[in-house]
Amino acid sequence: MLIAGNWKMNTDLPDGTALAENIAAGIDDADVDFSAVDFAVCPPSVHLQALNEALDGSPVALGAQDVHAEEEGAFTSDVSASMLTSVGCTHVILGHSERRQYYDETDADVNAKAHQAHAHKLVPIICVGEMLDQRKAGDATSVVQAQLEGALEGLSVDSADELVIAYEPVWAIGTGESATPAQAQDMHAVIRDDLADRYGADVAAGIPIVYGGSMKPWNAEELLSEDDVDGGLIGSASLEAESFLGIAEEAVGVLEGAAG
Repeated sequence: MLIAGNWKMNTDLPDGTALAENIAAGIDDADVDFSAVDFAVCPPSVHLQALNEALDGSPVALGAQDVHAEEEGAFTSDVSASMLTSVGCTHVILGHSERRQYYDETDADVNAKAHQAHAHKLVPIICVGEMLDQRKAGDATSVVQAQLEGALEGLSVDSADELVIAYEPVWAIGTGESATPAQAQDMHAVIRDDLADRYGADVAAGIPIVYGGSMKPWNAEELLSEDDVDGGLIGSASLEAESFLGIAEEAVGVLEGAAG
């Protein structure tokens, strides 16, 4: 399972560095065996170099929150894929609902960024999800399928470790609301079927499809117990090491229960 933290526009550099160090130390010192869990944190871009050093030697991968679709150029304030890899990034979040809502990002924009990420061996964490009115209208599935179609067009994926999909029902982000486990599973199954059609059943079976809508330690077990929920893209609960690792502990419990 993948437990990834999206810190959004939170933490200054001292606090962000301390948070990363506390997460790494918590993994090392835990009584729980975290070896079956993959970790990543995605801090603000100005923290990336410092966190690469803070996380050195730990099992926590470093991700960015966005990347530009071009190699370089006159794009003030943007960050290129080569800049990200030069400071140790292995993952990048693309198409988050806040980027779509506040910056008018389209599926075509996400697709161009995904191609750029792949060209630089960055694993894109591609976010998809419906608004509340779309769910109420019965359009949730078609919305997510259209986002997948647009974001993944022409994107070649040969192995499961080259892609992550995050399902984030927009109505459950930052609201304290969360999709029910059944709602999450239903949409994750739709996504899995789409990936199987694109990349074959074997590859699709291993691509992590993570849930990104107010996952907390108290609801993580139920969500992660669903067949096609392979982890979480964690927002506010990733801003404290205790709660972030608490979700990871629930993931371990689910994996151990499935193995037993």
